Amino acid sequence: QVQLVESGGGLVQAGGSLRLSCVVSGGTFSTYAMAWFRQAPGKEREFVGAISWSPGNTYYADSVKGRFFVSRDNTKNAVYLQMNSLKPEDTAVYYCGAHYQGSLGSLIGSPNYGIDSWGKGTLVTVSS
Repeated sequence: QVQLVESGGGLVQAGGSLRLSCVVSGGTFSTYAMAWFRQAPGKEREFVGAISWSPGNTYYADSVKGRFFVSRDNTKNAVYLQMNSLKPEDTAVYYCGAHYQGSLGSLIGSPNYGIDSWGKGTLVTVSS
């Protein structure tokens, strides 16, 4: 059974940075495309960014492009979300998700991004 565990959330001031981590166990991490999502209070979960099984290909939501960066380390079964220039509207629970078919195109083109396994989330609060 594939398990995903996020960490790194917390309270940060606007303009600050945070780095979230997601460690995956129980599967073949190096073959998965991975994605980050977030859900703010009272809102639906939204896509943030994704990375293919190969570390070079990434894709971002317009709202975070140029501020957030997704990376992965296949030797550590981990995916990361570097968040810079944080804004109060970035406050949310952040989730990582695994798409077992490892291509970025497949993830982006699938209904609801075709996430096969989810983590439980980590809370990020950005104060103004």
